[in-house]
Amino acid sequence: MSRSVIIIKVNIEVKDLQDAIALFGNHDENANYLRKRFDVNINLFGGAVIIEGEDEKVEKCAKLINLLLEKSKSNTINKAFIRFCTEIVENDDEDRFEDLFKVIAVTAKGKPIKCKTYGQAKYVDAIKNNSIVFGIGPAGTGKTYLAVAEAVSMYKNKLVDKIILTRPAVEAGEKLGFLPGDLGAKVDPYLRPLYDALQEMFGLEVYSKLIEKGVIEIAPLAYMRGRTLSNAFIILDEAQNTTKEQMKMFLTRMGEGSRIVVTGDATQIDLPDNKTSGLLHASNILKNINDIKIIFLKAKDIVRNDLVQAIVKAYEDSKNNEEKVL
Repeated sequence: MSRSVIIIKVNIEVKDLQDAIALFGNHDENANYLRKRFDVNINLFGGAVIIEGEDEKVEKCAKLINLLLEKSKSNTINKAFIRFCTEIVENDDEDRFEDLFKVIAVTAKGKPIKCKTYGQAKYVDAIKNNSIVFGIGPAGTGKTYLAVAEAVSMYKNKLVDKIILTRPAVEAGEKLGFLPGDLGAKVDPYLRPLYDALQEMFGLEVYSKLIEKGVIEIAPLAYMRGRTLSNAFIILDEAQNTTKEQMKMFLTRMGEGSRIVVTGDATQIDLPDNKTSGLLHASNILKNINDIKIIFLKAKDIVRNDLVQAIVKAYEDSKNNEEKVL
């Protein structure tokens, strides 16, 4: 039996006009986002926000607006902030709200690093509370950057003695043999995002000293074979380009007191067609093991230009349509 639609109206009193202005945004930008997201009418009249529409949608939207108004004094209400709060309300997970303001680490220039989406908050929480975490999602979701931030935080808090970052040297349409220099020079471009993140966190001088002391180690995945890595925070980046054998080799390097974060984008696999991605295989067979957490970040967790979200979604839709045809 189908549920009958009940149309209701809810009035939310706004004590400060500036709060209402912040809530609605420039040219009603924020209000228009909420209207579209919840399929309700939202207007400001007589010192109150008036919401009209189907009862469940209005109730969710009212819950969100009350949360936004409550926090508006200490936070800038923009599209990203509203998007984060919307996911919290839709998942009935208001306790996660404070995660948006927790500082994970501070860069060498004093910039605080915080989560910007609900998915990122779950990802960071998983890293804090599990020995092995897989962060799987498209480019721009902060998988590697947040993992490095957590690694730096744990090192500074003396929870680990070393930070080890690695990734497979698999070419994305190019051949390593044609690049100049020895092996170190050849794989350097693949490790550049890891260098950049660490230098931002520590500053170039401190970073260089930690590299010299061996506290920070950045190396191709092949260099991990035969080692036992204890009391270390270990990040395997671009893990979609590992084979099953490489992934098993890497995960079994884990020693006492270590944490592992494995990051990758399942849509950017550069392995030969006959090779199964070690990331996909491991995330499937290990998902029910205690102290291992699999976090899937999505297009809505992309924190680059909004256009990147649209591009990723377009490719996802195209792939889904192709699969339906097949």
